[in-house]
Amino acid sequence: MISREPTLERLATARSLLLEPFGLDETHLAKALSAIKAHKVDDADLYFQYTRAEGWSLEEGIVKTGSFSIDQGVGVRAVAGEKTAFAYSDDISEASLMDAAQTVRAIAQANQNQKAKVPTRKIAGMRSLYPSLDPMGTLNSTDKVHLLEKVEQLARAKDPRVVQVMAGLASEYDVVMVARADGTLAADVRPLVRLSVTVIAEQNGRREVGSGGGGGRFGLAYFDEAMVNAYVDDAVHAALTNLDARPAPAGVMTVVLGPGWPGVLLHEAIGHGLEGDFNRKGSSAFSGMIGKRVAAKGVTVLDDGTIADRRGSLNVDDEGCPSQRNVLIEDGILKGYIQDAMNARLMGVQPTGNGRRESYAHIPMPRMTNTYMLGGDKAPEEIVASIKKGLYATNFGGGQVDITSGKFVFSASEAYWVENGKIQYPVKGATLVGSGPECLKQVSMIGNDMRLDSGVGVCGKEGQSVPVGVGQPTLRIEGLTVGGTA
Repeated sequence: MISREPTLERLATARSLLLEPFGLDETHLAKALSAIKAHKVDDADLYFQYTRAEGWSLEEGIVKTGSFSIDQGVGVRAVAGEKTAFAYSDDISEASLMDAAQTVRAIAQANQNQKAKVPTRKIAGMRSLYPSLDPMGTLNSTDKVHLLEKVEQLARAKDPRVVQVMAGLASEYDVVMVARADGTLAADVRPLVRLSVTVIAEQNGRREVGSGGGGGRFGLAYFDEAMVNAYVDDAVHAALTNLDARPAPAGVMTVVLGPGWPGVLLHEAIGHGLEGDFNRKGSSAFSGMIGKRVAAKGVTVLDDGTIADRRGSLNVDDEGCPSQRNVLIEDGILKGYIQDAMNARLMGVQPTGNGRRESYAHIPMPRMTNTYMLGGDKAPEEIVASIKKGLYATNFGGGQVDITSGKFVFSASEAYWVENGKIQYPVKGATLVGSGPECLKQVSMIGNDMRLDSGVGVCGKEGQSVPVGVGQPTLRIEGLTVGGTA
């Protein structure tokens, strides 16, 4: 069997789902883009998308609900200066495409009418980071139900205090095609799966919740017995730990963050502040700081959309730009921001492969992919042992950040009180309060155990949600304010 190069294979898949069934080809795309460019614009694109999604959920020992959906459509955008005109339709047809093109070209004044040269078509260079498969077909329905039932059985067998188990299995097959005014044509086929586990444990009338799970851009075979067992262990351990938790002390103290998912604090408190739109507008705490020290020595932060199979990775972003490994902060010095095409153009820099949108019904904006801090040279045990009195937070729930000031509030879902280098007891109700830029400067020890999260992150911005990844090593941070319940 002769196979095609992956980039051409993805383009062929996109054509077969997004163009051919509706009597469209690339000449129709060129015609729509030419209609937009009849008025002077700085940029324009067409974004076609086909998404098929499936979900199964278990509760009280029974797979109670299942869902299946198909969505498809096209978004049409024109950009002139800082202005964006956007129209979308769930009807993929030549008529709808031309109607949308005529609508968005009104962004430019009629007297700017000029002839536009038809650009030479170019296939966007891109990566091959994950398989172009439909994950829903990698496991039959009976086995999907058995997988969720296995979660229930394993969790209840771990400890008699487990009184309730909830599990969910989600799969998505997403195919996109981007045609740009400069002649770029790009496509991607994006599988995405996730298994989630939630348990409730009860002891002496007290109930606590624990969660686990993960996923990425691959098939459902990833969730083998060892992986499922690890997710269940995480959920049960968290619930049982919190059964013994005491009220968290409050005050300014040393805080050590565990590796992996605690990187969500880095994502929220620092990552959003490094997005190009906020910095172009001068509304970020990091605006105008390129080349200046914004963190302690040893702190290196990256946004990397090129890690194979990761939840936040992309072969090509939603504007047709290849994903990149972007160094944002290097040894404490701010090196750059993450950019989509519009903000990069307005700031006089190159796009970084971070133009992302929730769907064809949304405009792209600069968004994170997999954001993480590189490891250092300290053993995690040494870092915990260095705490005289302080908090060791290994998992987080929700949080919020003010982009302009960089101030954040985060809730620790699993944390421990430490004295004289020894973990004393788990605590509950701890919240971390601080400033992202100041927090980075207060990092005093960096572990050698950098880890990415298990694949559960969802990032929200201006009403749009996209899958992301986070990560970090164990970190010691000085002088963080901890709000507690003690």
